[in-house]
Amino acid sequence: MNFPWLTTLLVLPLVGALVVALLPRASSAVRPVALGFSLASLAVGVGALTQFSAGSQEQFQLTEIYPWIPQFGVSYAVGVDGISLTMILLGLILVPVCILAAWEDVPADGRRQHTYFAMMLALLATMIGVFAAIDVFLFYVFFEAMLLPVYFLIAMFGGTRRGRAATTFLLYSLAGGLIMLVAVIGVYLAGPRGTDGFLLSNLEGLDLSVAAGRWLFLGFFIAFAIKAPMWPVHTWLPLAAEQARPATSVLLIGVLDKVGTYGMIRFCLTLFPEASQWATPVVLFLALVSMVAGALLAIGQNDMLRLIAYTSVSHFGFIVLGIFVFTTVGGAGATLYMINHGFTTAGLFLVAGMLIVRHGSRDIRDYGGWQRVTPVIAGVLLFSAMSGLALPGLNSFISEFMVVLGVFENYPWLGVVGAFGVVLSALYMLLMYQRIATGPRPVLAEVPDMTGREKLVVAPIIVAFLALGFFPKPVLDVLEPAVQQSLQQVGIQDSVPAVDTANAEGSGR
Repeated sequence: MNFPWLTTLLVLPLVGALVVALLPRASSAVRPVALGFSLASLAVGVGALTQFSAGSQEQFQLTEIYPWIPQFGVSYAVGVDGISLTMILLGLILVPVCILAAWEDVPADGRRQHTYFAMMLALLATMIGVFAAIDVFLFYVFFEAMLLPVYFLIAMFGGTRRGRAATTFLLYSLAGGLIMLVAVIGVYLAGPRGTDGFLLSNLEGLDLSVAAGRWLFLGFFIAFAIKAPMWPVHTWLPLAAEQARPATSVLLIGVLDKVGTYGMIRFCLTLFPEASQWATPVVLFLALVSMVAGALLAIGQNDMLRLIAYTSVSHFGFIVLGIFVFTTVGGAGATLYMINHGFTTAGLFLVAGMLIVRHGSRDIRDYGGWQRVTPVIAGVLLFSAMSGLALPGLNSFISEFMVVLGVFENYPWLGVVGAFGVVLSALYMLLMYQRIATGPRPVLAEVPDMTGREKLVVAPIIVAFLALGFFPKPVLDVLEPAVQQSLQQVGIQDSVPAVDTANAEGSGR
């Protein structure tokens, strides 16, 4: 039990990035070594999961706390609850999938391949760090450190407008990070200022004035809204998704952007409970606009990568809606949706990448009839689209249902709008599939269907669709205690609806 699971998870991919970067110029081991380190990290993550107790009364488990900059109260402090552990596992699963998907993205020309896969492993380390940090300053360090691997993955390996996309992403993210830094300093000045003055557990229940709490809340929330991304600070995402490699987009939208919604739960609700309730009407309005605007913009897109990006804007609005209705059902649904959206996004982006490699175009108008050309690829695209529109039996259904149910508990009229967003998701997903896959067979030269490597890429994603669709209970058992604890921090006593066993037994007779 004293094994440093989280530190090992942090260090292992960093060592892997260094090893990959230092391999000889002409080495053919770059990709296997990168994949090996990512799988080793996943194995350690599974080991950490075996040490986690979903029924524990502790706020954080697997904790490690060491003084880092004691003069300023900064600690190297890591730990996980159910939400952060599941987000770490999501990243640990998707990174090897993305490395395998990106196997042929960069030819072995000079050291570009070394840089590409080293950046992916470095990105994995920062993702683990940002979800594991329980010191506010350490969280900020990882929050900013994530920008560098993503920036270089877009700027060095993206499309023709990669420079603009990478710069836009960096400017938006830095602006949010600087605003949050001011709030982090404000929290420290209002806190205990001891050796562990930035430790999250020491900052809960701060005696802040109403005005101070609300200003500090805004500092954190704006940074997280940009990262999520929410309307109207979402405009960097479509360009970044369009220009990045599909594997990079999976990690950017599927995992990194979840830092925004995770941060709202971990820091906004925990540190500023009064301000969170004060801001709820505006946050719910922004979430609804994100849902509807993202869906409508997705319907009007011809670029398949931009379309998927706008669907994510809509889905993030749905997640934020579930968080800020302050019910256990809605919050658990939102956090489960964070995981489900990661797998759905992976399926959509990676299949889109397979189509682009074969046809050389992102424009949906250049497709049509591809279910007759590449039936396996078209089948996986359909499966991913069904996940995106929350078909019953697939992963997104239960999380969307829980969010809508949680919204109806406190805001019935918002539940109606949320249900309308579900209808729009069916519209843009089915239209995308129809335009790409149906219709007469196009006149094309011989186009190969999904290869063996590509089948290995999509296999764990399809398994996740089905497993989380038919049996989400193990994940919900891990998430719900952390959600309930967050609600208690806001001063709301809520519980999972109980089953009336007596009436159930009576009806059975």
